[in-house]
Amino acid sequence: MKQSFVCIIVILIFSFTAVAQQPKTSPAKPKAKAKVSVLKTSEDKMSYLSGYDLGLKVASNVKANSFPFRSALFVLGMQEALDGKENQLTPEEIQQVVEVFQKMNPQAKDQEKLAAMSAKYKKEGEEFLAENAKKDSVKTTASGLQYKILREGTGALPADTSTVTVHYRGRLINGVVFDESYGRGEPTTFKLNQVIKGWTEGLQLMKVGAKFEFYIPNNLAYGEQPAGQLIPPGSMLIFEVELLAVK
Repeated sequence: MKQSFVCIIVILIFSFTAVAQQPKTSPAKPKAKAKVSVLKTSEDKMSYLSGYDLGLKVASNVKANSFPFRSALFVLGMQEALDGKENQLTPEEIQQVVEVFQKMNPQAKDQEKLAAMSAKYKKEGEEFLAENAKKDSVKTTASGLQYKILREGTGALPADTSTVTVHYRGRLINGVVFDESYGRGEPTTFKLNQVIKGWTEGLQLMKVGAKFEFYIPNNLAYGEQPAGQLIPPGSMLIFEVELLAVK
């Protein structure tokens, strides 16, 4: 816009120069009429600003979703809504449009990808747990939590409201370690009712001094959502946990 303005100024300068060099008897060129703004009152400006603000939001939405947009029809729809007219589309047509828009939405594509990943890892976890349950050393609770006793404890048994101190190592089925206190060189302390369900249930089976291995189904872990960078959606988790103290 600045370049256009500069060009106009340059053209005007040359025009005025040319007129000045002509004989005084030559008729002068008529001046262009100044553009008259329709935004005179506060109400005018408020109405314009409301429309402009809505236009910015719509433009951003159109750009983000890359769908073919007909501005004239958008204005028609908005005008008819303001006039109190009925929607020209039937409820069935509206639902179809919504479904098409959802499929075009990048977030919807991300959700489809997430759902596919979740189904994959959930199936892997279910197959692992089914085979793992056949082992004599593995016990299964009513919720589906599986555990193996690596060492019995002799101390206090925590409640779900207890604060516990533990050493732990968490890994996926493929052996990837996603978190551990052993690697940090110090145990961690937390309230038992503020962690995933598998931990809340599992640690109440342990006495201080015990060491268990837990096999936690995805519905007792993070469900169908990813957790951090290393835990995919729908993952079953394996934890080696050592209960050090209970308060």
